[in-house]
Amino acid sequence: MEVSANFAFLKQEFPHVAESASYAEHHVYGDPRASCFHARHALERLVKRVYRVEKTLSPPKITNLDAYLGDPAFCALVPEVVWRKAEYVRQAGNVAVHGNKTPAPEHALNVVRELAHVLYWAGRTYLRKGAESLQGKTFDETLVPTAEPGAAPASVEELAALKRSLDATEDARKEIEGELAALREQLAAVKAENEAVPETHDWNEGPTRRLIIDLALARAGWPLDQEHDREYKVTGMPNPSGVGYSDYVLWGDDGRPLAVAEAKKTTVDAEKGRQQAKLYADCLEAMHGQRPVIYYTNGYETHLWDDQVYGPRVVAGFHKKDELASLLHRRAHREPLDVTGVRNAIVERYYQKRAIRSIGEQFGEARRKALLVMATGSGKTRVAIALVDLLQRAGWVKRALFLADRVSLVNQAVAAFKAHLPESSPVNLVTEKDKAGRVYVCTYPTTMGLIDETTGGEARLGVGHFDLVIIDEAHRSVYQKYGAIFRYFDSLLVGLTATPRDQVDRNTYELFELEPGVPTDAYELDTAVADGFLVPPRVQQVDLRFPRDGIDYDALSEEEQAQWESLDWGDDEDGGALPDRVDASAINNWLFNRDTVDKVLRHLMEHGHKVDVGAGWPRRSSSRATTSTRRSSRSGSTTTTRVRRELRPRHRSLRHVSAEPARRLRAEGQGAAHRDLGRHARHRHRHPRGGQPGLLQAGLLADQVLADAWARHAPVPRPVRTREPQAGLPRLRLLLQLRLLPREPRRHRGPRRHRPRRPALPGARPVADRRAGGAGPRPGGSAGRGVDGGAPRRSGGDEPR
Repeated sequence: MEVSANFAFLKQEFPHVAESASYAEHHVYGDPRASCFHARHALERLVKRVYRVEKTLSPPKITNLDAYLGDPAFCALVPEVVWRKAEYVRQAGNVAVHGNKTPAPEHALNVVRELAHVLYWAGRTYLRKGAESLQGKTFDETLVPTAEPGAAPASVEELAALKRSLDATEDARKEIEGELAALREQLAAVKAENEAVPETHDWNEGPTRRLIIDLALARAGWPLDQEHDREYKVTGMPNPSGVGYSDYVLWGDDGRPLAVAEAKKTTVDAEKGRQQAKLYADCLEAMHGQRPVIYYTNGYETHLWDDQVYGPRVVAGFHKKDELASLLHRRAHREPLDVTGVRNAIVERYYQKRAIRSIGEQFGEARRKALLVMATGSGKTRVAIALVDLLQRAGWVKRALFLADRVSLVNQAVAAFKAHLPESSPVNLVTEKDKAGRVYVCTYPTTMGLIDETTGGEARLGVGHFDLVIIDEAHRSVYQKYGAIFRYFDSLLVGLTATPRDQVDRNTYELFELEPGVPTDAYELDTAVADGFLVPPRVQQVDLRFPRDGIDYDALSEEEQAQWESLDWGDDEDGGALPDRVDASAINNWLFNRDTVDKVLRHLMEHGHKVDVGAGWPRRSSSRATTSTRRSSRSGSTTTTRVRRELRPRHRSLRHVSAEPARRLRAEGQGAAHRDLGRHARHRHRHPRGGQPGLLQAGLLADQVLADAWARHAPVPRPVRTREPQAGLPRLRLLLQLRLLPREPRRHRGPRRHRPRRPALPGARPVADRRAGGAGPRPGGSAGRGVDGGAPRRSGGDEPR
């Protein structure tokens, strides 16, 4: 469509932004929902464009508009008044598109008007002579067209499809890197030139403040549709008239005030409204017999002050009605935290109870954050469960959120809560988003998505929805990538980490408001080993000279030099000369082939630490051990590829194997199963499509293999064939690959075909002076090679190679 005169100035550098903004203006009266959508989309296009042309910005790891706007570097780049207007457009667009109620045209006009201020900043900053040419630029509301007769409003589904189409079109238009670099340099010079021009724009901050505050209250479920919601008259003020008017009062169902909010001008620090808000709270308490929670805000920053319990703190928004009611109820009914109330059935070790006591003392001193440093295997999850149980029984917490960075850890945490605290009704928010409980377990990305969800314009999760948030593995990458979660929820915050206290990042301590190196409580590996709860880790390193230092021709013995010359080095060397050296990197890239990976895995099986977990597998042991090898980056990929290829589904399905044969196997003896194991292993089956488990999923436990063998041997009726994956077969196949079980000999398939000549090794250099007699024809044999084309086998010498 034709670009509106209100946004024509953007056509020079931001043509797609101008197009979306014009769509937003065009639909204000005819389709307000579509107008808000296009306004938000124009903002998203602008912000992404700024990230591309600004040399100081790097795209965040989470590529949604919230993450782009919330990135600290972007916040530092954009003036605060512009950032707040952009945040208003984002939130209003979300509410309009995802809400059930169609916004009013007046609301859509407010959104477009605020968008115009943001676009003015972009033009003034990045357009050539923008600061001069846009002097006195304002949004002309007379250019907004009236509703088109008969125009049908777009549905939410149609808007979603339109966004996908627009995003795909925009992604297709990517500048060449060279052109983009030149554009960045050009716009940097333009930006510096525009910054030298004095700012005279009227940002219209008063109405913006009201819009932002009203939107935040509406998102918390406060419609503000009653006369006593705004400018409520209070008596008892310390002024000559004794009367005051509170900006906002949030009422409970019983007609008593839950909260009072004082709104200051955006140019005034919100802290200046604290005392005035406190006086209003005093008057409301005297008038209604209940002291409300205190908010004071300038629209950009909101503070919450529950002066009966905590000091003032910055919050992301306003609490919902039930959340405020819980705050007031908790204020009067919570009990002191006593570590003697911790259930021994959940935790019984001294350091676990000490950690809970340290957190209780921290919370009892009106400090809302705590960090635990506990060695892996020492029971961090159990401590978290016992803490949640204590806080809920003492009336401090109603709903708790446990965050983990992987779905598998979420599943483990849910299982642990169900085992040790079933009355908490744990909910897995990854799979059970509509279920209610007292403990919720979720991943960080899913939680980010839930925060943005709205129902009828009201946020699904209010800022006070959770009273306690527990961060599993609290480290730098978590709060850098998902810090918005901790800034959004107004809750007690507990972090768990196994990183030693002196290695925890400084910013992590700042997140929990602690001195660097001083967590709330610590129980580290050395202490756990000394107490006998954990065993010390042991690292076994197999260091070989050739992979470490390479092979030097001059350092070889005469016999080895003769073998060197007998190898087929290919035809790529200049003048047919032999290399005098092979670098360590070339050896490592050549060494980690199929045969070597098999040997490494066999070494792991024979020399790695073994834990007998019996029928309860998978069960976590109290310590972990790892066998590692120094290798090139290619070796890890080779090992993974090797295992995955061998575990690809290519056999027929096993018959159903239940847990009963395994129990019977332990009860009645294992002889019959052992006798049948070889035959069972040699019997080839097809595994259903879609299996392909990883190395850890495959498992390395002979119990399941014996259970499969017992299922073939046991005199019980066999169910019909099933297409469900069987747990035992991948383990059996992996054991066969590791040569730990007998395998049927290969049949004779006739003479072996001629093996093609191997290419030259990378990194090889010609021999300067070849030995006498070595210039003759070199056989293209495989002497000295490992199985499957490994590195040359070495003989002689004292040092392993």
